Amino acid sequence: MKLQTDYFKRTFHFNFDARTSRGRMKEKHSWFVKVWNENNPDCIGLGECGPLPGLSIDDRPDFEQVLRSCLQKLTDSTQSVDLIVPSGFPAIRFGIETALLDLEHGGQRKIFDNSFFKGSPIPINGLVWMGDLDSMLQQVSMKIERGFRCIKIKVGGLNFEKECDILQYIRSKYYRENITIRLDANGAFKSDEALYKLNELSRFTIHSIEQPVKAGSDMLPELCQKSPIPIALDEELIGVEEATDKKKLLDRIKPAFIILKPTLHGGLKSCEGWIRLAEERQIGWWMTSALESNVGLNAICQFTANYPVMLPHGLGTGQLYDDNFDSPLTVSVGEIFYDQKKSWSIDQPGESAGQATVS
Repeated sequence: MKLQTDYFKRTFHFNFDARTSRGRMKEKHSWFVKVWNENNPDCIGLGECGPLPGLSIDDRPDFEQVLRSCLQKLTDSTQSVDLIVPSGFPAIRFGIETALLDLEHGGQRKIFDNSFFKGSPIPINGLVWMGDLDSMLQQVSMKIERGFRCIKIKVGGLNFEKECDILQYIRSKYYRENITIRLDANGAFKSDEALYKLNELSRFTIHSIEQPVKAGSDMLPELCQKSPIPIALDEELIGVEEATDKKKLLDRIKPAFIILKPTLHGGLKSCEGWIRLAEERQIGWWMTSALESNVGLNAICQFTANYPVMLPHGLGTGQLYDDNFDSPLTVSVGEIFYDQKKSWSIDQPGESAGQATVS
């Protein structure tokens, strides 16, 4: 059976002021891979390729050209995805991997036949985006009212004292509730102030902090050793593809946790490798979406459910867009689950970037 491919592009628009230490985002572009067998064109596997601007290693002008080339190779070759997709394009690898898995399971957005697809929930953290003091406090209150017991707060964009005020407010107002606080600095702390800030933040009983200093900083191993708050690596993992390099990174830095995003960190197979190496070293991990639409988020949720759920994961981003695809993904009381009573609605907009169909 000859495989055929196609793709389309879609732009999603944030329904709020999305800010991180790297700047403000108003919209997000993704390319959607479609694969099917020529004798059964109604059964279509779908995958999402959505690099993050300013962060993904494959956020580059020739992204779409490389995607087209990879899809052409997919129709002409029996090679594995690892060989078809060149190094440095994790978003394309993730999109093609998930499209093929979806096709394998009948084109129903079933990536893995596991407990999540059948309705079992995954606990998730509630994400609090950067903003002024009042807006961040309002976000915190709304998340806790909606049942989240793990709150992730992006820091590094406000005055440090104000960020401490937010954490003090949470701990004083919700002292009767068991609220876990995670922080994400996106590399915003300067090397000469990082340890001081980590010591100050530790007063608020912080579970962990993601990437306090920029990726590649020589001080990370020492910081991981001395920090009173467990450090999680995120951006540090971008572009590290070979197993030997992954081992060297984990053995050199010795983080408490790693945060895995298939779109940024090499796709599903690469994340499997990261998980195996982390667990061998007793390093904790959890999965986080990278602002994908519900198509990519669904794939990541199903992948996550292949493992015992030990911690809340960062999988609550499906409600960020005004124009996301309708899907069975449902968030309730701090958990995400796949509601089989709901259906998918995958429309292809007029802004389609082109075709890669091969007959």
